[in-house]
Amino acid sequence: MQLLGDTAATAYDVELAHRVRDLLLDEPGITEKKTFGGLAFLINGRLAVSSSGQGGLLVRVDPTRTDSLIRPPHIDRFEMRGQKMSGWLRVELEVVAADEDLRRWVALGTSYASSLPPAK
Repeated sequence: MQLLGDTAATAYDVELAHRVRDLLLDEPGITEKKTFGGLAFLINGRLAVSSSGQGGLLVRVDPTRTDSLIRPPHIDRFEMRGQKMSGWLRVELEVVAADEDLRRWVALGTSYASSLPPAK
């Protein structure tokens, strides 16, 4: 896994990023990239999950499953430039406070990202 150093100037939750990183250490094709103000974990160049710069976790999921996974107010579509997007979920920190819950959400993101063709 290509690792990026955490700096004092990070906007994302460094502890959450470390927890995600620990879950993905043995996952093939994982890289890290600063994006959306957070630290993203990509599989074969496709974003799977990110310690979000807006707090909590950004999770990429199958767009057809978006509605079934939303649980307001703690799990909702990711919003970019005022538009809520299907296939991208913001999961608040309290939802992933337990390791088992974080593992579940990271697995959702990595499973979907792994199903996509590698990014060019």
